Amino acid sequence: MLCAGVLASCGNGANTPAAADSTNTTTTTDSLQHMVLIPGGSFVMGAADDMALADEQPVHTVHVDSFLMDEHEVTNAEFAAFVAATHYVTTAEKPISKEEIMRELPPGSPEPDSSLLQAGSLIFSPPDHAVPLDDVSQWWAFVPGASWRHPEGPGSSITGREQHPVVHISWDDANAYARWAGKRLPTEAEWEYAARGGLAEQPFTWGGEAITAGQPKANTWNGHFPYENTKTDGFYNTAPVKTYTANGYGLYDMAGNVWEWCADWYDANYYQQVPNAAQNPEGPAKGFDPADPSAPKRVSQGWFLYVQR
Repeated sequence: MLCAGVLASCGNGANTPAAADSTNTTTTTDSLQHMVLIPGGSFVMGAADDMALADEQPVHTVHVDSFLMDEHEVTNAEFAAFVAATHYVTTAEKPISKEEIMRELPPGSPEPDSSLLQAGSLIFSPPDHAVPLDDVSQWWAFVPGASWRHPEGPGSSITGREQHPVVHISWDDANAYARWAGKRLPTEAEWEYAARGGLAEQPFTWGGEAITAGQPKANTWNGHFPYENTKTDGFYNTAPVKTYTANGYGLYDMAGNVWEWCADWYDANYYQQVPNAAQNPEGPAKGFDPADPSAPKRVSQGWFLYVQR
């Protein structure tokens, strides 16, 4: 499944993960975006409060070495430069292989309709009324022709949104961009450490103040999800990068706006297995989602931090 995800690239950290795509993209030096030095250190990773999910527990101490991180998400303009230089074609712009789909479905599943094998992606298509929140199909819809160039599907474009974060980017796309830029995707531990901005045991990237207090702090859903967005933060969809105040490390949008890919595989049980005081953990060896065991997944971030308080 494709997600409305983006990437934040790193440099000078742990080993670069192996690429999952076969596209030949020549490495270059990314001069498009300023990078911030994140000083190494230890922190408490995970969550233990009332809002903690099972895959965020137990909390554990992690150490990461110093690394460089892009100060904001990759923008449409930056990704366009990558595509112009390499002629890269994203996952959403390629027809879907029926064989690949069947490999990720439970045995005995019916074959997908041919209309679902067209190039395209999921777009946010909200209802105009309250719906059960345990069925994401109520607000996500597959749209043929949707891609990073056409975020809302055919007829839409990124004109005027050059400084918005690029969306409809798969993990393979993000990894290919990072390699071309001479960087890599951050590990989940690096991403969470950087998102905290030097704060310890705070629920948000900016500290403890409620998101509804004071000036807008991030681009998030305001109102009743998924049918009413009051746009208190100024935007219905994505916001230009650097719209809101940076965190303590000088990084923007580490909460809200878009999801951001990490290098790690996602395993719902990983936090129960990772040793305390782990040094530069790179995540599990393979992905496992008990809700969808046939489809291995990668970690995406970009919401809020909930920690033991």
